[in-house]
Amino acid sequence: MSTPLHPWRLAQPEDAAPAASPTVQALRPQLSAASVSPLHEIEVVDEYGERRRIFIPLERPLTVYVDRRELVTLMTLGARPELLVLGYLLNQGLVDGVHAVASIQVDWEVGAAAVVTHAGVADLEARTAHRVVTTGCGQGTVYGELLSRLEGLPLPPPSQARIRQSTLRALLEVIRAQDSIHRRAGSVHGCALFRGAELLAFVEDVGRHNAVDTIAGWMALHEVHGGDKVFYTTGRLTSEMVMKAAHMGIPIVVSRNGVTQMGHALASKLGMALFGRAANRHFLCCSGFERFDAEPLPPSATMRVVAGGDG
Repeated sequence: MSTPLHPWRLAQPEDAAPAASPTVQALRPQLSAASVSPLHEIEVVDEYGERRRIFIPLERPLTVYVDRRELVTLMTLGARPELLVLGYLLNQGLVDGVHAVASIQVDWEVGAAAVVTHAGVADLEARTAHRVVTTGCGQGTVYGELLSRLEGLPLPPPSQARIRQSTLRALLEVIRAQDSIHRRAGSVHGCALFRGAELLAFVEDVGRHNAVDTIAGWMALHEVHGGDKVFYTTGRLTSEMVMKAAHMGIPIVVSRNGVTQMGHALASKLGMALFGRAANRHFLCCSGFERFDAEPLPPSATMRVVAGGDG
């Protein structure tokens, strides 16, 4: 059996990531390096009665503590748990930048991530008291406060952030060519960050929320801005996914899956382009048409059947 893939991959080595400003470099949090194996091998019996061994995703609980106060338990593959936690805090609006976090230390022996902030999180209990349970499969929750903050998250105008149909097709081909944990073991979601059709980062996890938060953590750590980026996910585009993309400043989101009504409504309000059911050459542009430069494929030739008689 081939060697399992790691669920976190960059187009370039970590040390080749975009250089952050000296201020950001000086204020970067100290992070552990607690990446773990994402797969577990088990024995199964198939439909022919044959015993064989396969890989399945190795899901782990990770309880996040902020300044010694328990916040949330995330179920994860553990690809880059420190980036996951950092992105979660940012996307939930609990910290306003990497400069607010002193350190994130993950210890898998106790299944915990200890976050230390520089100045604490004001009113943490009150800010996390009103949760909205979402449709996510991986502990997906948003805090009610975020719903009122969306209008303060402007995205670049369509003249500065748009996508051509040929670029979208090329992006989908890059995704199709990826060797992935899902292809080997199933049961995971994947997310990717693109600049045009150039893949910058790819991550898989048990839930799409974890995957997007991991990319958000990497973007913040390396001061990568989202205005000229495209976000791809295998998961459906719910309101939470749209909110996370907005917090990352990304105006164009592509999904292999569908779009929910609330996700569509939020994207339309924000002026975000959503592409659903995108695979191979097929897709549906559901919102943000002004960001899309269509290059329609010619319709396939149809055969005309002419009914005839003997005379």
